[in-house]
Amino acid sequence: MAASFRDLFYTGQDGLKLYARDYGDRAAPGAPVICLPGLTRNSKDFDTLASHLAPKHRVLCPDFRGRGRSAYCDNWADYTPAHEMMDTLDLMGAAGIGQAVFIGTSRGGIVTMALAAFRPTVIKAAILNDIGPELERKGIERIAGYVGIMETPQTWDEAAVKLRMMNEREFPNLTAEEWRAFSRRTFAEEHGAPKLDYDPKIGTAMRKGMEASNGDVPTMWPQFGALAQKPVLVVRGENSDLLSEDIVARMTRDYPNVSAVTAKDRGHAPFLDEPEVLAAIDSFLDRVAR
Repeated sequence: MAASFRDLFYTGQDGLKLYARDYGDRAAPGAPVICLPGLTRNSKDFDTLASHLAPKHRVLCPDFRGRGRSAYCDNWADYTPAHEMMDTLDLMGAAGIGQAVFIGTSRGGIVTMALAAFRPTVIKAAILNDIGPELERKGIERIAGYVGIMETPQTWDEAAVKLRMMNEREFPNLTAEEWRAFSRRTFAEEHGAPKLDYDPKIGTAMRKGMEASNGDVPTMWPQFGALAQKPVLVVRGENSDLLSEDIVARMTRDYPNVSAVTAKDRGHAPFLDEPEVLAAIDSFLDRVAR
């Protein structure tokens, strides 16, 4: 059963009203945990994990700007990891947290690596969910092909079917009920029907960034090197088209603080509720987050 959470509204440095879920006791014995979501995702993705961790940790799960219950930007150019990094620091200030364990899924992991280079002292340890310093072009192109231009389903049944059609190859073992739950995390609800839960301009920002880089996928090895001064756990989906086995092997080989776990029968990105992943996260936090 999901744990209860408090609504936390705060304001970014540029005046944007932002939102986070706040789980657990503020005086919990373990280090605070901050869960940063993927490109078009939000705090709902972390509900199972946050509920699991809440008995020992205060867990903050923000909606990045333009997602979920956070306000949208007027300009697509304001959807960048740099803006989201500053919003994360504003969240820490609003919550009274000076240091935390960061769990970053996809875009959230990019923000975590950027934060390690910009202000490393706020990071106690990190978990990167299907993201690393070097990404596969095919995965980037797949995401760019639907972000902000995906047609919104008319019903919740259609939403579950659409997500299954898009993702079944990478997530082959989900039940019908799990696809329905996935659809509820993916879309918001309006008048009983699904609606997009993020600003379509986020897709514009991604494609503009790809155009500016002439299709090259930038790497983040220096930023990852800064993060890897702290304990890091890398979660990779077995079927991921974004983070390769070779890059994970390099991350763990070249940086002694980095360990990894594979989520079986998962693509991009694992849900972080898989038994092998939860066991690895629990072990990691018991070691680094006291």
